[in-house]
Amino acid sequence: MKLHTYEHRTQYYETDQMGIIHHSNYIRWFEEARTDLMRQMGIGYDEMEGQGIISPVLSVTCEYKSMTHFGETVLIIPILKYYNGIKMTIEYSVTDKESGELRCVGETSHCFLNREGKPVSLKKSYLEMDKMFQKALPQNEKDG
Repeated sequence: MKLHTYEHRTQYYETDQMGIIHHSNYIRWFEEARTDLMRQMGIGYDEMEGQGIISPVLSVTCEYKSMTHFGETVLIIPILKYYNGIKMTIEYSVTDKESGELRCVGETSHCFLNREGKPVSLKKSYLEMDKMFQKALPQNEKDG
């Protein structure tokens, strides 16, 4: 599946007193990129929630490599690293659009729940949605 990279132009309100992008914004950018990834896959969060499925964050990691400043544009590449029908993990790399310099790398883990908070297996109950996730997995993850 060919997916495009998510692009974000940094905003003034995202900066801190030192004039660099505050570290918490990278987590927000991960969410923006994840939402865009899922839309590209054909299953937006709004559609999932309309079908009664929520996907809360279980964990987040972010390792900062270099500073991002106001006015720069970053490219965020989300990759569906792991998916088993009940949980998924997405990894991210954030690079400066102009220089290509790596700004940060990170990962988020999620599960799928129904509105009552009970785990849901997309493989068992939402076959079309499961197919969309399976198509987005890198080839080597499908075999293992």
